[in-house]
Amino acid sequence: MAGRLILAATPMGDIGDASDRLRAALGSADVVAAEDTRRTKALAAALGVTVAGRVVSFYDQVEVTRLPALVADIEQGRTVLLVTDAGMPSVSDPGYRLVAACVEHDLPVTCLPGPSAVTTALALSGLPVERFCFDGFAPRKQGQRRAWLETLRTESRACVFFEAPHRLAGCLADAVDVLGGERRAAVCRELTKTYEEVRRGSLAELADWAVGGARGEITVVLEGARPASVAPEDLVAEVEGLVADGVRLKDACAQVATNGVSKRELYETVLAARRD
Repeated sequence: MAGRLILAATPMGDIGDASDRLRAALGSADVVAAEDTRRTKALAAALGVTVAGRVVSFYDQVEVTRLPALVADIEQGRTVLLVTDAGMPSVSDPGYRLVAACVEHDLPVTCLPGPSAVTTALALSGLPVERFCFDGFAPRKQGQRRAWLETLRTESRACVFFEAPHRLAGCLADAVDVLGGERRAAVCRELTKTYEEVRRGSLAELADWAVGGARGEITVVLEGARPASVAPEDLVAEVEGLVADGVRLKDACAQVATNGVSKRELYETVLAARRD
């Protein structure tokens, strides 16, 4: 009879978040596929668990090559436990390819639920998150990042994503430019760890804060777009009035931009009106 694949969530920081089911699985699985074998062995030791099964590495660069052997293990009746460094496998971590392979071979797959930075950040954000989307890591390059942010300009669902600490300030600055400084957000860092911190406020406030630098693992929750209270075309005259008084066009757009209308959108609308 076939064995099964078990996906198991691991603590993000606080070891007390480990479930009894995770402890039992670590001690009983025939094979433990781990994103980082050293961290998994350290986790087991901290939990007082002896890993009796075979431990194999299963990180991004070897994920595809490991699939045939792990599928064969399950077909031969073994239990394979998949764990990542922290949180839930398959969520911006290795896992989904192995799940897909098991589904293709009609092999049992189950999950031991537990910690997730996505749902933890959503719960702590203080924003309406009844409906949300998850976008993984924000694009690294500014051009791609701004194009991605543009897709969120009218997204009514809250959006949660990961960001590297050294790119956070740039990402939030681009968000202010594309989405408007009034859009609310929450920056959650080091969730469940000793120096956990959640910063809540407008994108403009958070962008100013991030200039000072941030450390640790970061999850950002962005408020969903609200219906625009005015159309950008309705604000052109006000912008042009400021320009006539000597204000630079970009600065005038930043002053006039309001809920649902970003300064970038307003700037492009003014230019379009001038061309017409």
